[in-house]
Amino acid sequence: MAEFSLRGITLRIPEAQLSPPLRAALEEGRYEGGESAALLRHLVPGDRVLDLGAGAGYVASLAARVVGGENVTALEASPEMLPVLRRNLNLNEAGAAEVLHGAVVADDYPGEVVRFRVARAFWASRIGEGGGKGARTVEVPALRFGELVRRVAPSVLVMDIEGAELDICRQAWPDCLRLVVMEIHPGIYGAEGTRALFDAMSRNGFAYMPWGSRGAVVVMQRIGAD
Repeated sequence: MAEFSLRGITLRIPEAQLSPPLRAALEEGRYEGGESAALLRHLVPGDRVLDLGAGAGYVASLAARVVGGENVTALEASPEMLPVLRRNLNLNEAGAAEVLHGAVVADDYPGEVVRFRVARAFWASRIGEGGGKGARTVEVPALRFGELVRRVAPSVLVMDIEGAELDICRQAWPDCLRLVVMEIHPGIYGAEGTRALFDAMSRNGFAYMPWGSRGAVVVMQRIGAD
C-alpha cells in the first residue's frame, strides 16, 4: 500500500492500481491539482457537493473539510476503487460522505448497466473503449444524471469522467446546481464536441468562470446564482 499526502489529505492506494505517471503526479502534488484548486476557490459552507469520478477520494475529502462529510456524495464506477475511496474518506475524517457505485449517464440512456473499462492506473478507467494495456471490461450500474442530481440536491458538481461529460452537458440540468468544476476532454470528442459542450451549458444558464479555470479544468457558474 502506497501513501501520499496532498494539501493535508492522506491517500492510501494499492500498488496494483498505480502506474509510474500516476505515482509521479501523486508524489509531486499534481494529482487533480486543477480540480482541487478550483473547488477550494469557490466552495463555501452550506454547499452540497457531488463528485462524479471520485477515484481515490481526494477531491471529496477536500470538499468535506469545507462543507462537512454529510454534505458530500462521491460516485465511482470502478469496483476496485470503491474500498479505496471509502477507506480514504474515513482516514480524512470524511466518513459521513455518501459513496455510490455506478457510472453517470444521460437521462435517455436505454439500459440499466454500463460497460466500463477498468484500467490498471485508476485515473485512466472510463466508459467505452480505452484504458490502456491490461484494462478489462466490467458492467456497472447506470445512474441517470437528472435522477441522481434531484436525489442528492447538490449545489456544486465536480466532474472528471473521461469524456462522458459531453452527453451529460447536452441535457437539461436541475435548478439546484450553481457551480460545476469539470475536466473536459477535447482529445476524445474534438473541437466540435467542445463547442457543443459549451453551447449546451450556456443553454442551461451557465457561463464560463475564468477564476479557477485552467487548461482542461473548466469552472462554470449559473448566471443569477448566489
